[in-house]
Amino acid sequence: MRITMIGAGYVGLVSGACFSEFGIDVTCVDTDADKVLRLQQGRIPIYEPGLDTLVARNVSAGRLRFTTDLPTAVRESTCVFIAVGTPERGGDGAADLSYVFAAARAIAGCLDHFTVVVTKSTVPVGTGREVERIIRAENPGADFAMASNPEFLREGSAIEDFMRPNRVVIGASDERAIALLRELYRPLYLIETPILITNIQTAELTKYAANAFLATKITFINQVANLCERVGADVHDVARGMGLDQRIGRKFLHPGPGYGGSCFPKDTQALATTARDHGEPITLVETVIAANRQQKERMVDKVVAALDGKVAGKKIAVLGLTFKPNTDDMRDAPALTILPRLQAAGASIHAYDPEGMPAARKHLPDITYVDGVYTACQDADALLILTEWNQFRNLDLARIRAAMRPTADGRYLFCDFRNIYEPATMQRGGFRYFGVGR
Repeated sequence: MRITMIGAGYVGLVSGACFSEFGIDVTCVDTDADKVLRLQQGRIPIYEPGLDTLVARNVSAGRLRFTTDLPTAVRESTCVFIAVGTPERGGDGAADLSYVFAAARAIAGCLDHFTVVVTKSTVPVGTGREVERIIRAENPGADFAMASNPEFLREGSAIEDFMRPNRVVIGASDERAIALLRELYRPLYLIETPILITNIQTAELTKYAANAFLATKITFINQVANLCERVGADVHDVARGMGLDQRIGRKFLHPGPGYGGSCFPKDTQALATTARDHGEPITLVETVIAANRQQKERMVDKVVAALDGKVAGKKIAVLGLTFKPNTDDMRDAPALTILPRLQAAGASIHAYDPEGMPAARKHLPDITYVDGVYTACQDADALLILTEWNQFRNLDLARIRAAMRPTADGRYLFCDFRNIYEPATMQRGGFRYFGVGR
């Protein structure tokens, strides 16, 4: 079997590489000739643990290739996945589907045998129908079936998520399409992966509903954390008490500076817009969007308060810039809200991130980037942790104290917005410790 991935971005590249690992011949197509050339040379444009090795192995085996030649790739395939970007459209929060529809028109002119066309991109309800309409309008005689197969990949663990998924969702009504997609995912039968067969609209909405629910769970525990600070409770104990209830579960009950990334911000916005457009507003999701924005701004206020309101002229060491560890993705990262506001108040920012600094420079060109944790801490008035990279979990606290400037009371200001460290331990170690909800 041979398939084509249109789009060699995060979803298309990871999915294509993983399908090729299953023994399937995969061609990844992209309009960016420079990106394709880099991929052909073995240079991966994104940071995802294990992806470089996976790509190299399957390119070497002849199962994975990269090209700008879409017509040839489509004509040689039995299944064509649309895995292009669906960024947030400016102004109204809706998903920008221009790349999806452009891919549909490009596919239409190439279909010369039965082909399953699958939306892999995250798209609003009704997109599959519109893609089908475009293809039929462009090529009335085309023999094809439409399907939806949303991805559920977490940045930083995407390969594991593809190889050992919680579920596979297939939206289709054509039995030929269902049979072909089942065959593609047959290797997962051995680990008894649940496969949900439904219609296209349900598959499209399932992805948005799942991400919106997880974003809601994060936002809920963040707001509980804010209450904990007011009443003297510990949010981690509250979360533990909640999570032991199997109806709730422990995952995503981790307080912090707000969610970011490529999915939650744009998917919650797109779901809210879709719901309003259909006359069924999901006000809970709209509230989550607003509350998450406020959470990021609240972190700025916490730093200002920790500095007793005297931010101007202060040097702040920042550890972590990406929205989460094990990725170089800066999209909607809390750092993009927090750091410019601290700079505007007169602070000097010296930041370190293991993988995110090249991407961060495009968004935050005016901060100082350094080569390590302890370089960032040198003569700093405060230390701020924004991303919980593993290498930040066991810092040499004595070395940090020796590098930083103490406060008036002889202690050292430590703002841990991922709650990596225990407050009591930090206080005994001579730090003024500020976490979230503790």
